[in-house]
Amino acid sequence: MALPVRSLPVKPWHIPARLASGIVILNSGLSKRDPDEQTAAALHGMAAGTYPFLRRIPPRRFVRLLAASEIALGAALLAPVVPTALAGVGLTAFSAALLGLYLRTPGMRQPGSLRPTQQGTPLIKDLWLLGIGLGFIVEDVVVEDVVVEDVTRDELGRDQHRPE
Repeated sequence: MALPVRSLPVKPWHIPARLASGIVILNSGLSKRDPDEQTAAALHGMAAGTYPFLRRIPPRRFVRLLAASEIALGAALLAPVVPTALAGVGLTAFSAALLGLYLRTPGMRQPGSLRPTQQGTPLIKDLWLLGIGLGFIVEDVVVEDVVVEDVTRDELGRDQHRPE
């Protein structure tokens, strides 16, 4: 049984951004599920260089946790029952961590600049994820406070007519 669009916590204009980001992140997580030692060491080394607390986690375990996180976030973005604001919080946190790698890892940026090097281009491309996540959050914060004529929004973003 299909749910009516009005009962879902997703607005039609959220769907393209949720699909695009969700598919990319889900695919990334699925491709990391069973890393070989070399791949795990490379991913872990880069992340631990930026976030030293990650050194305590063995490389293969780190990559499996990363894969599970990406799969969960990608699935949340693709699932229309997950409120867009909640998906936006996850997407913002995830993309902020990726951009932290970009900003803190030597060789990712041109000297004295925010412009990426060839090695930094794949990470800076994740800036669009931050923009989408922040957009979802900002819209939720702004729209929650808006009352248009005699219509208010409930906690799921559905229009509710005030009684006369």
